[in-house]
Amino acid sequence: MTSAGSISDEQDMWRVKNAADPDAFACLVRRWEQPIQRLCARMIGDVHQGQDLAQDAFSKVFVRRHDYEPTGKFSTWLWRIAINLCHDELRRRHRRPEGSVLQIADNSEFAPEESIASAEPGADESLAALERAEQVRRALQRLPEHYRSVVIFRHYEGLKCSEIAEVLGIPEGTVKSRMAEALTRLAVLLKPQDQA
Repeated sequence: MTSAGSISDEQDMWRVKNAADPDAFACLVRRWEQPIQRLCARMIGDVHQGQDLAQDAFSKVFVRRHDYEPTGKFSTWLWRIAINLCHDELRRRHRRPEGSVLQIADNSEFAPEESIASAEPGADESLAALERAEQVRRALQRLPEHYRSVVIFRHYEGLKCSEIAEVLGIPEGTVKSRMAEALTRLAVLLKPQDQA
């Protein structure tokens, strides 16, 4: 997540760990704020709560800075913190339901990039793309957490299967089997809309 000639995430985190460097921490937040917010919002199904969880993740990074081991990638450590916060929130919801996780705020940042053509579409095409994106979001929210997380990491955040395995602490083969099952379940959930 760094450009050529700039300080790496690991170097910034090393400065945060050893000197509580606010500038280094601010750099990490700037680089990672959007990806972590997207992950949390997609896992939870709520943009605003996703933003809150992303803030919690960065707070936890700072509080637990002494736990960071520079032998691994910073991104793996951060993804793991964020996904664990999402799992905790979803467990709280199951104990104390606060509403449907299918209620997702209309936010174009969730729309898969492939679903909207790069050329200026007509109003009916735009509406159809938005409706399709909403159907995909709803279907994604219906997946169990362990399937949803691999889909989000792979298809929305662009992580490789080996990176997902590292973040989730599971074998790469498990990531691949969960991905296959998740895509199968999504196809079933989306099939009725396709036949309409």
